[in-house]
Amino acid sequence: MPFIPLDFITGALSFLFTLLILSYLIGDNPLFKIAVYLFVGVASGYAAAVIIWQVLYPKLFMPLGNVLLTGAYGQGVLLVVPLLGLGFILMKGSPRLAGIARITMAFLVGAGAAVTLAGALTGTLIPQVTATINFFDQSAAAARNISVFEVLGNGTIMLLGVVTSLAYFHFGARQKPDGSTKRLGLIDMIAWVGRIFIGITLGVVFAGVYAAALTAMIDRVSSLVVFIKTLFGIP
Repeated sequence: MPFIPLDFITGALSFLFTLLILSYLIGDNPLFKIAVYLFVGVASGYAAAVIIWQVLYPKLFMPLGNVLLTGAYGQGVLLVVPLLGLGFILMKGSPRLAGIARITMAFLVGAGAAVTLAGALTGTLIPQVTATINFFDQSAAAARNISVFEVLGNGTIMLLGVVTSLAYFHFGARQKPDGSTKRLGLIDMIAWVGRIFIGITLGVVFAGVYAAALTAMIDRVSSLVVFIKTLFGIP
């Protein structure tokens, strides 16, 4: 049986799946769905393997096994909560017992929301406020040979963008006699300016995503050409 190099196998699979994904250009078709299903299946399997071997096994199964082997049942009390959570989650497989899983889901959602809120404050909002203040730091600007007017101009633009963008997401409104709601005129004016900054930001983000996608497509097409040349011995 002839030996098939691993590079040839990986190159052939890359060539095949690239064609399957690019087949979406002619419309949704079974070939594209095959590639998507395989990708989702492999990603789900990988995620399950990571959860089992990096979360459940070292943090739950191994401590539980040590408790059973050593008889230190006092230390095993801490494992009761994750075991109950695991059991409640598995009950979602039964329509009659699915409601019990809401206890674990509520805890996960609450903990996730708290972590997200804390992360948004410490990782986004507070650094943004600090960065906006630093734009008015004349000593730091002098160290970079930036004039006072340029410092004030940059700081004003940054401060205006931050304040107006935050005002755009201000949802407080007063109820009118006819039952409808309307924000204050000043808030609407500030939010309109914030919409301009948000539009510019989204445009820049879209351009970056488009450039990255175009680069990836060029790389894939180039790999197809290289594989075909290598397969047929074309220099």
